[in-house]
Amino acid sequence: MRIDRLLANAGLGTRKEVHFLIKDGRVFVDSKQIKAYGEHVNPDLSIVEVDGEVINYQPFHYVLLNKPAGYISSTVHEAGNPPVTDLLLEYEAFDLAPVGRLDLDTRGVLLLTNNGKLAHRLLSPKHDVKKTYEAKVNKPLTHDLIKKFNDGININDEYITKPAQLEFIDIDVALVTISEGKYHQVKRMFKACGYEVIELVRTRFAFLTVDDLAVGSSRELTPEETKKLLEY
Repeated sequence: MRIDRLLANAGLGTRKEVHFLIKDGRVFVDSKQIKAYGEHVNPDLSIVEVDGEVINYQPFHYVLLNKPAGYISSTVHEAGNPPVTDLLLEYEAFDLAPVGRLDLDTRGVLLLTNNGKLAHRLLSPKHDVKKTYEAKVNKPLTHDLIKKFNDGININDEYITKPAQLEFIDIDVALVTISEGKYHQVKRMFKACGYEVIELVRTRFAFLTVDDLAVGSSRELTPEETKKLLEY
């Protein structure tokens, strides 16, 4: 691994910022001063020090965000809309990417990581990772919807969804739990049943919630949460 990437991923700054650390001769690998940005190092075998302090390298990071409306689940601006990574500038060096996408107007639980392999596994329908949404619709809900969602719904004559759980919490508000993530899936499921979703909040992804986070706030997963997530 390049020494500048290792230092950036360890949280010592952006790539540009760690270049100054290297240029100033403040970085040592196995007691050898490093001044080349592109020099490679094996973090499992070498001792990396900055200003005499040993760097404990962590290859992967996991950040939980309470996504607000008005941000896209991306790392770049799209159609003038800001990406969620604009809310995570303190983690910029980690090269995080969202695990899946939430609509521009959808709020709630969003996990970001630089562990692409895990992200792919969490999004694969065969792993049955459940996502729960609170959906407010435009008219009173009827109880026949529970069976329709459980049987699977044909969305736009393109795809029949896997069984989903529906729980009413108000006359026009329901919790929907799905184990896949087709484009606009929850909105399309309700639309196929004659409803319009006017507000959508993801309340749970796997076991993760954002009950402890204000809208727009984020935190790194705890070691216990990380261990549990890696078992999925």
